[in-house]
Amino acid sequence: MTHKRSVDALLRLMAWMSPAFPVGAFSYSGGLESAVNDRRLSTALDLRNWISLLLQRGTLWNDAVLLAQAWRCHEDHEALAELSQLAQALAGSAERYRETVLLGDAFTDAAAAWPHDVFQRLTKSTAYPVAVGAVASAHGVDLEDALAAYLHSGVSQFVSAGIRLGVAGQKDGVAIIAYLESDIASVAQRAAVSTLDDLGSATILADTASMRHEVQETRLFRS
Repeated sequence: MTHKRSVDALLRLMAWMSPAFPVGAFSYSGGLESAVNDRRLSTALDLRNWISLLLQRGTLWNDAVLLAQAWRCHEDHEALAELSQLAQALAGSAERYRETVLLGDAFTDAAAAWPHDVFQRLTKSTAYPVAVGAVASAHGVDLEDALAAYLHSGVSQFVSAGIRLGVAGQKDGVAIIAYLESDIASVAQRAAVSTLDDLGSATILADTASMRHEVQETRLFRS
């Protein structure tokens, strides 16, 4: 019985983090498009280093901390609401704010195909990592597994955006994902024992790129 529950949890996690899951993540670049437009990134190595910094010290790290906290408090409606408000406040630009709430709403709507009372505790505009953490915990998904899958999905999305922006080819993209495996595992392990005191970023160029994207005239992505 325990084995069946673990397999069910794994299958659900794979579905939720799949590129086919209808959250619309493909339409966001988190400011990457602006960085490419400003010629801050022009090679696959630049893209790899950019994503690695986001993992270690930027938005992906903060998302991981928020996800872990939501995983722990998924039964507390008030705590989830406060955590989502914190996540929204951490968004560095209007586009990043819309990104996290729209992804969160889309994820919540789609994941409701697996009924659970946790959805009654997730309000409208719940931030994406908070929604993923709460739902994963409610369905018995291991915290470190949820973190690793979420981070891998985020890395893959940045790689996909980089390919569409012409910074890297498909083989380069696969190589970046393979190279960053150890970083993903390390960050997931750290985030699993993190607290909200560990929130913080040191990626000023990435944060300002997200702001600059709001006034960029020609765009492929929504952020």
